[in-house]
Amino acid sequence: MMLPKRKRKLQVKGTEISVKEIGGEDYISLTDMVQIKDGTFFVKSWLRNRNTVEFLGIWESLNNPDFNWHEFDLIRRRAGLNNFNLSVKEWTEKTNAIGLRAVAGRYGGTFAHKDIAFEFGMWISPAFKLYLVKDYDRLKAAENNKLQLEWDVRRVLASTTYSVQTDAVKDYLVPQALPWNKKYQYANEADLINLAIFGMTASEWRTANPTRAKHGENIRDMASINELLIMEELQLHNAQYIEKGLDKETRFNKLRQEAEVKRIALAKIDPAKNLKRLDGNTYLEAGDKQ
Repeated sequence: MMLPKRKRKLQVKGTEISVKEIGGEDYISLTDMVQIKDGTFFVKSWLRNRNTVEFLGIWESLNNPDFNWHEFDLIRRRAGLNNFNLSVKEWTEKTNAIGLRAVAGRYGGTFAHKDIAFEFGMWISPAFKLYLVKDYDRLKAAENNKLQLEWDVRRVLASTTYSVQTDAVKDYLVPQALPWNKKYQYANEADLINLAIFGMTASEWRTANPTRAKHGENIRDMASINELLIMEELQLHNAQYIEKGLDKETRFNKLRQEAEVKRIALAKIDPAKNLKRLDGNTYLEAGDKQ
């Protein structure tokens, strides 16, 4: 069962403002922001302003390769005239804009990418914008701290289940290994898990990340929270497979399949936990490069 996403709220001068993640980016509710002013009329009056249209066009040019420049130019020419009116729906449908979103449903309304929402905050008042930015920074800091705490907990748990795996290696694999190969059994099993989750061994990771390796970091230090959760389970399962006498190839195929199934399931529950950990304060989308 998919868990409901947590509600994310800002508190700005007594006004509660919703924040939604759309396409991996934070969007802030203009509908909530205008409670301090005159409702939807205020959003429409903001859109009628020529400077607003120019700003939205520049933002889209930097962030939206599918922006319709022809329609934008037609709108820009009319902006500021007495008979000019522009709704969010009209703006998005005509220009294929992504910076403003009309969200349906009980918790819907007009949402704007945080860059645009901050600009809208300035339209309300410079003080309102400053309070808005400050509370948004507070929200992100709190979320990063939560990610950091959960990452640390998962890292400890993954280390604990690793000891379960090493016990199985000591009891079942080491006695059967040739004398010259006994000491490699532990590293080989650790890399079996690394390959199943990360698609590379510890040695391959060090070769690809020489600077981080030089500072004492390893392949598991780059893991996301979800990957650490998968690691916990795979190490326990691998210990069980070793005890049952399954050969290495069979164990790897089973572990890799389990990792992929678990990865997909966890991503549906909370995509944020797929963020890679770079350091104590920084996380990166799993597919991005450093």
